[in-house]
Amino acid sequence: MSTATQGAIAAGHACTAAAGLEMLRLGGNAFDAAAAAVLAACVAEPGLTSLAGGGFLLAHTPQRNVLFDFFTQTPRRKRPIDQVDFFPVTVNFGKAVQDFHIGLGAIAVPGTIGGIYHVQQTLGRLPFSVVTEPAIHYAKTGVEVNAFQAYCFQLLEPILLRDPAMRQVYAPTGVLAQQGDRLTMPDFARTLEHLAQVGVEDFYRGELAHQLIADCQERGGYLTLEDLDQYRVIERQPLAMQYRGKTFITNPPPSSGGALIGFSLALLNHVELSQMTAGSPDHVRLLAAVMRLTNQARKDGYDRRLYDPDVAQQFLAPAHLAAYAEHLPVNKWGSTTHISVVDREGNAASVTSSNGEGCGYAIPGTGVMVNNMLGEADLHPHGFHSWTEDVRISSMMAPTMILEGDRPSMVLGSGGSNRIRTAILQVISNHLDFGMDLETAVHHPRIHWEDGMMNIEPGFPSLDCDRQQFPFDQGVLQWEQQNMFFGGVHAVIRQPDGTLDGVGDRRRGGSVSLG
Repeated sequence: MSTATQGAIAAGHACTAAAGLEMLRLGGNAFDAAAAAVLAACVAEPGLTSLAGGGFLLAHTPQRNVLFDFFTQTPRRKRPIDQVDFFPVTVNFGKAVQDFHIGLGAIAVPGTIGGIYHVQQTLGRLPFSVVTEPAIHYAKTGVEVNAFQAYCFQLLEPILLRDPAMRQVYAPTGVLAQQGDRLTMPDFARTLEHLAQVGVEDFYRGELAHQLIADCQERGGYLTLEDLDQYRVIERQPLAMQYRGKTFITNPPPSSGGALIGFSLALLNHVELSQMTAGSPDHVRLLAAVMRLTNQARKDGYDRRLYDPDVAQQFLAPAHLAAYAEHLPVNKWGSTTHISVVDREGNAASVTSSNGEGCGYAIPGTGVMVNNMLGEADLHPHGFHSWTEDVRISSMMAPTMILEGDRPSMVLGSGGSNRIRTAILQVISNHLDFGMDLETAVHHPRIHWEDGMMNIEPGFPSLDCDRQQFPFDQGVLQWEQQNMFFGGVHAVIRQPDGTLDGVGDRRRGGSVSLG
């Protein structure tokens, strides 16, 4: 961890962070930096995000806090399921095997390119053509594949290599790109140059849109031109609450991840954690109970309704929380990436974006693989094809900030599907409750409780992982090393003296650029 006074960016790849820092050096602000970093991540972290995915950006300026929702939308019309191109592919994680559902029938209305453009035009100050330059440069000259990206490619091989055009990117010699290889994306470079020149509207209403829709209609997708034409970025009021005397702000409904983190923090507020030792059996039992109770509360009538802001407020109401706090002890992959930015002017951006795993189809000639958000089991817990037409899909993504007074003291977020909220919860608590510096807070071992299974990273030396310590669990899974399963929290913090620190989570190849 290093310090800076001009600006700090924590991200999932060194090139992603460097792209953002270049914008700050050119006189841009945090929102120019975040936009450039997301575009660069489409090249440097291509298994995790895409122009045709979706996400959220939580923005803080001295004047306001606002959440930009550019997540994916369900199509306006369904078609008979027997006409839909939708099928599973199996991915082996070593500890677990998981099916992902892909095909053109898994595509939801994309939001990333429209969202990034909207944020940058609303709050940034540089020309959009300048903001695209780092990503275009990386796409033309190549990015060296690091160990984490090589691991991602290996996991996603059946998806990445399904489209012939993508095989030219990820396996140009016929062998999947390995660590140390150089990945170039010439079609993507031309696409981004085109959009910078003619405007992002082309993706939603022009030649690119017509190509995507023609393929969807002919090959079993749901999308129509109306879906793309009517897509809009939504500006929302962030969800806010108090924790340990500071203001916690995060992604509001219709996404549920922020409300669930808020519920967990509110439960922890009932316990004086300073009396515990971080990582002790009592601490781990408490975290497990908080995760279990949060999941239970979600199922107790709120599972389908957290998209409603009024319901979310009821969910976080003290009277509702008290019923669950009584039960506190007293003594898999997620193709998502995150970027945190703070600039010298006090602006901050926390942006999480995802392509799902990709649907296995790229818009011809663009180098852009499209999302598979209609095929994400986490986003459709009541079954595929049961989605409501023309609504924002609820997400676990939770770009987050901790404010001290009216200034951000911590900016963070994570990838990791259902593990996003437990990863963010633990980093916040590590820092605020146990006084850990940011690097220690991010890299401290984590746990995750879900569906009766306690997953535990190594590093809890005094913890005997048996069922008697966790009597509500069906099982305990002790991982052999820290893993991307437990999220990837990339965070920036402002110290009392005004200097900035940043940490990229090593679980997901994180990196920091400071200026």
